[in-house]
Amino acid sequence: VLVLVRIWSVFVSWTRTRTKSSRPVSAGDSVSGPVRTLRVKMVLLGSSGVGKSSLALRFGEDRFRNTSPTVGCAYLTQLVHLRDVSLRFEIWDTAGQEKYHSVTPLYYRGAHAALVVYDISSRDTFIRAQLWIQELEKQYIPGSTVLWLVGNKADRDQNRQVSTQEGLGLAGSRGLSFTETSALSGERVSQLLSAVAHRVYESIGEQQGGLSEWKENLLLDQNQNQNQSSCCRAGP
Repeated sequence: VLVLVRIWSVFVSWTRTRTKSSRPVSAGDSVSGPVRTLRVKMVLLGSSGVGKSSLALRFGEDRFRNTSPTVGCAYLTQLVHLRDVSLRFEIWDTAGQEKYHSVTPLYYRGAHAALVVYDISSRDTFIRAQLWIQELEKQYIPGSTVLWLVGNKADRDQNRQVSTQEGLGLAGSRGLSFTETSALSGERVSQLLSAVAHRVYESIGEQQGGLSEWKENLLLDQNQNQNQSSCCRAGP
């Protein structure tokens, strides 16, 4: 059983030991009685080819597939159980090509969490990530959304062009959290989603103007819900 820990800071002290990918499982305490489900909008931003679609697929279905460049935006869902509430993540995977840049703000407005993704084996994508962060800073008041810098493709460590220290430095200088992941192997992907879930609920939660309750409606029948979403449980 993979225990998902609550403290997000463990990700900045990660080791280079590759862990075997597994399906997210319960972290211990079970939840009794009805649990409210709150809606969380999370958007993935970054250059084309950094692995945003592969990360989204890992989040939603815990599997890897080589994907074609996203056209416009793709959408997946994932349910994360905390101790006393469930968060229904609506994961928006945006296109990284420059020609779609002008329409991307339409997708990330109103997001509760934004993940800026770069490829550790491509310095150009790291430079581009800095521009995405600047873009987000124009849209959001600090603290109104959870911003996370993600160095993907950690499995390409031998071809690394961006050091872990550089990623930490950029994230720290802009007030972002930081994690390195591998969508290919699944390394630290489920832990990342768990950490984001806790940060979102703790920083935004049910305060006025915060997370709203999600209820299934006529536009999303039960079969579609089962096909598009999966479930994991995060630790307390």
